[in-house]
Amino acid sequence: MIISISSDWDEPVAHLLAEELEARGHSVLAHGALKPGDRTDWAYVSQAAAEDVAAARADLGVVCCWTGTGAALAANKVRGVRAALCHDAYTAAGARRYNDANVLALSLRLTSGPILKEILEAWLNTPASQTSDDLANITHIHELDNTVGAGMPS
Repeated sequence: MIISISSDWDEPVAHLLAEELEARGHSVLAHGALKPGDRTDWAYVSQAAAEDVAAARADLGVVCCWTGTGAALAANKVRGVRAALCHDAYTAAGARRYNDANVLALSLRLTSGPILKEILEAWLNTPASQTSDDLANITHIHELDNTVGAGMPS
């Protein structure tokens, strides 16, 4: 599998992310502090990784910033991306299962090496649900890509 990753900071957990994915047999497309000479602003590097997923240059993405929040926000602005900020394996599994999230957002501040490995294990090994209600929600998320402040139906 090809996984696009980004980090705005040159932090050990970001490098461990790349190493762990490669050790699991995945190809990595790196952005930001993980790619020498690349721009390191969190919004831009998260966008770059998310665009790899949206354009099918990557199967999944992982975006990192200090809290993970900005990375998730930026990634979710890319049409077709469903980014989930996950601090633990349970949330990562749920994001894949119920939301078919295709981009994982991580906090460089809160994610330790052991927690990262647990999150990746859950993220990479949990299939998306095929139940009708979960699929209907994913379809609706895609429909939201085409709305501008329309709000809830009456």
